[in-house]
Amino acid sequence: MEKIKTRFETIDPSFAGTDGDGWIERLFTDGRWTEGPAYFPAGRYLVFSDIPNNRLLRWDETTGAVGVMQQPASYANGHTVDRLGRLISCEQGKRRVTRTEHDGSVTVLADRVAGMRLNSPNDVVERTDGSLWFTDPSYGIDSDYEGEAAAAEVDGCHVYRIDAVTGELRVVADDFERPNGLAFSADENTLFIVDTRRKHIRRFKVTEHDTLTGGEVFATCDAGSFDGLRFDAAGRLWAAAHDGLHCFSPDGILLGKLHIPEVTSNLCFGGLRRNHLFVTATSSVYTLRVNFSGCRYPG
Repeated sequence: MEKIKTRFETIDPSFAGTDGDGWIERLFTDGRWTEGPAYFPAGRYLVFSDIPNNRLLRWDETTGAVGVMQQPASYANGHTVDRLGRLISCEQGKRRVTRTEHDGSVTVLADRVAGMRLNSPNDVVERTDGSLWFTDPSYGIDSDYEGEAAAAEVDGCHVYRIDAVTGELRVVADDFERPNGLAFSADENTLFIVDTRRKHIRRFKVTEHDTLTGGEVFATCDAGSFDGLRFDAAGRLWAAAHDGLHCFSPDGILLGKLHIPEVTSNLCFGGLRRNHLFVTATSSVYTLRVNFSGCRYPG
């Protein structure tokens, strides 16, 4: 297992003291574009995507082994673990959102809206009420590199909500160029969504009717573009960018960065205390133990 010296960069004084292991460990380095890390606490393992190679992989925390979990994998991108411990996946190849049940069977949760196929679902989060919110840019149909080239059927790249009871799929935001990573605040009253093409994160209020209002720019990227998002237990938002992870205060102030030696795509927290940070980045997956923990929900 390769080790790389850890470098936290303090930009705002309040970030001082944010730290972790002295070394970032590279768990895997044989991918083409790794994405969608999702940690399963019951099994103590991490699932992640290698999109162009069309496979899901699994890292075992107890042995350190990495193996292929599924191939082909419908060019799966983002994942989350729902509150019943099931894998929720955004499949770019089949243009759908699925749930892998405990017995291994797969349930299709969404693949069409108003009779038209989705573009290529990208990232997904679950709310406490069981609803799933996901982004649908066009990366999986733009070429055959990380999906299957095809014409778009819907009128843009939107953000959607799947109702937990009825299964109804509806658009909740339709003014994005390339919606990507998304994350709820700890109280779930605010939803943060990346627009990768515009290089910023937007902030929306969630109404009592599960619609979104607002949508002002929360933060703009100073190193390439943003991708995946996660909150820590202190209410700070961590965003994947081209030079590593950027950490923002609840007010959108850039507090600091964790530098990673490859373009990062996504992150998640795991381990028994949710203080084990996992980062997918270009061809690799990295990890380190940190002195803060991830927000318990959403994962």
